[in-house]
Amino acid sequence: MEAQRSGSGEGGGREFQRVADELRARIADGTYPLRTLLPSQRDLAAELDVSRDTVQKVLRELVGEGLIESRQGSGSRVIDVPHRQRVSTKDGRLHGGPTLGPLLAEAFEQREVTLDVYSLTAESLAAHLAVQAERILGRDITPDSIVLRLILPSQDLPLPYPRVKGDLADLRLTDRLRLISERSLASVRHLRTALAEVDTDVVIDVRWAPLTPTFKLYLLNGTQALLAPYEVIEREIRLDSGGVVNALDVLGFGAPITRHVRNADPDSPDTLFVESWQRWFNSVWNRVAEIPST
Repeated sequence: MEAQRSGSGEGGGREFQRVADELRARIADGTYPLRTLLPSQRDLAAELDVSRDTVQKVLRELVGEGLIESRQGSGSRVIDVPHRQRVSTKDGRLHGGPTLGPLLAEAFEQREVTLDVYSLTAESLAAHLAVQAERILGRDITPDSIVLRLILPSQDLPLPYPRVKGDLADLRLTDRLRLISERSLASVRHLRTALAEVDTDVVIDVRWAPLTPTFKLYLLNGTQALLAPYEVIEREIRLDSGGVVNALDVLGFGAPITRHVRNADPDSPDTLFVESWQRWFNSVWNRVAEIPST
């Protein structure tokens, strides 16, 4: 079944398969929960660096698999969830371990929610927060407060990725990353506006650090540490101008997550892991990261 789907997809090609696998993974891990709408075709095309035609072909594939339903003028809605299995892909990565969507959903079920996040961009965070905002507005969960501290790389910091392969002077991908960061950060900050009508206090603090992220870190409610490495890959990136460049980029969405949960034993490996990374985050936040100028 899987082999048939990979070989006979309507769009064919690596980009089609990459987008199809990514959307299946997001549906499976709860990024796009059952009965919710997917982002618009335009937003998916921009985020995943493909044409709208590729997105449309992928959506038709997912309709055929029974995962979503699409209606003209109403978008695409998740109607089923694929079973996740721990399998190895061609590049050797394992899928099926802990995933961010359900873990964040669980964290948001507490009365007081605290999130400390270190990441290359706020892109995946924004997508997950939008899902949790829908749950709060629908009264599925009712946290009293949400406190988010977010550390991003300094905006003037030269980054080794994403960049055009073999041409350090080509800054088009640097400019593109800045736009992605600004857009996703605006979406994160919109959480305060979205939840203004409910009795949930929202505090969002953002700081920039002169560090190149080689991993993303989520610290949830002071009890869990989620760590996911950024794997450097070579791929084609479609620019807003319509051109395509061969680039060095990193895998963010779908990166394998290591999860550790603090327990009653102060000397246990899990407790020490959580506390160590919490100290690291606090040290960068207090001593290295800068408050953005307004």
